[in-house]
Amino acid sequence: MEEGLVTWSLLAEQKPGVDSNVGQHGGVGDGGSSSSPSSSASTAVVVLSTFVTCCGSFAYGCAYGYSSPAESGIMYDLGLSTAEYSVFGSILTIGGVLGALISGKVADLIGRRGTILSLGFGFGLHGYLAPVYIAEIAPKNTRGGFTAAIQLTACCGLSLMFFTGTFMHWRPLALIGTIPCLVQVVGVFFIPESPRWLAKYGKEKEVEASLQRFRGNNVDISQEAADIRDYTESFECLSESRFLDLFQWKYAHSLIVGVGLMSLVQFGGTNGISYYASSIFKVAGTSTSIGTTTMAIIQIPFSALSILLMDKLGRRPLLMITAVGAFFGSALTGSGIPLAGS
Repeated sequence: MEEGLVTWSLLAEQKPGVDSNVGQHGGVGDGGSSSSPSSSASTAVVVLSTFVTCCGSFAYGCAYGYSSPAESGIMYDLGLSTAEYSVFGSILTIGGVLGALISGKVADLIGRRGTILSLGFGFGLHGYLAPVYIAEIAPKNTRGGFTAAIQLTACCGLSLMFFTGTFMHWRPLALIGTIPCLVQVVGVFFIPESPRWLAKYGKEKEVEASLQRFRGNNVDISQEAADIRDYTESFECLSESRFLDLFQWKYAHSLIVGVGLMSLVQFGGTNGISYYASSIFKVAGTSTSIGTTTMAIIQIPFSALSILLMDKLGRRPLLMITAVGAFFGSALTGSGIPLAGS
C-alpha cells in the first residue's frame, strides 16, 4: 500500500472505472464506488484495534511532552547545559526520521500487526503505520473520525505529561510512558491483521476471516471483500513505481500539497513550543505550572472536536481553519516574548 499518490493516480488514469475519490475517505481507496452494508458497521473489534493502535500515539504524546516538564530537573540533576539538553530533546526527532525512512517497507514486509510490535524501536514507524492501519480497517463513513483518534490520544499523552510534570520528579515521570507501550504489546495479539495487507499477499481466506471479524458475524462482507480484491488486482497490473516518479510534472500539484501540509506541521512552531513550553513561559514571565496546565486543558477538547467534525465538514475546511489558528498562535507567541522582556 505504500505506493501512495503516484500509483493511485496512475491507476485512476488507466482504469476510469476505479474510484479515485481517495482523499475523502481517510486516504485509502475502496476499489469501487459501491457502498455495502458492511461499510457502515463499527464493531467492537474495530474499536479495540483502534484503541490498541492509539496506545502508540498516547506513548508518543508522553514522549513528545516529556522534555518540557522534565527540563529543569534533568538539567539540575545531571548538570546539563542548555545546548546539551537541546540535544537530548532532539533525540525523539532523530529517531523519528530514521524510522520514517523504513516505515513503508517494514509495514509491507511484516504486516500492520507485526509493525505495531516494533513501534518501541521508533515513533517514525508509528507515524506511518497508525493512520494506514486504522484507515484500512475502519468503515468508510467513520474512517475520518477513527483516524482523528490518533491525534486525540497523542494530545492526551502530552497533556498527561504537562499535568503530572508539575508535581512529579522526572525519573518516575519517564516511567509513565511505558504503560501504553505495554498495553499495546499485549493488545496486538488480540486484534486482526489488515484485510488489505492480506489481500496484497494473496491470502484470500484470511482476507474474508479478518474482514468478518471487523464487520461482525452477521454482516455480509462479500461486496467489500470483492472491492478489496479488485483494488489489489488493479495495483498488480501496474509497473513498479519508483520514487523519482513523484517528480513528474503531472504530479506537481499533489506533491506540493502533500509536502506543504507536512512542512506546515513541522515548521509551524508547535513542536518547539511543546518541547520547551516551560522555558517559554518562564522567559515570558508567566508561571510555568499555570502555563503548561492551560496548554494541556486547551488541546484535548479541540482534538476531540476534530473527531466529530472530520467526516461532517471535510478535511479541507478543517485544514484551512487550523492553519489560520496556528498562524495567529505562533504570531502571538513570537511577539509576546519581546513585549514581556521590555
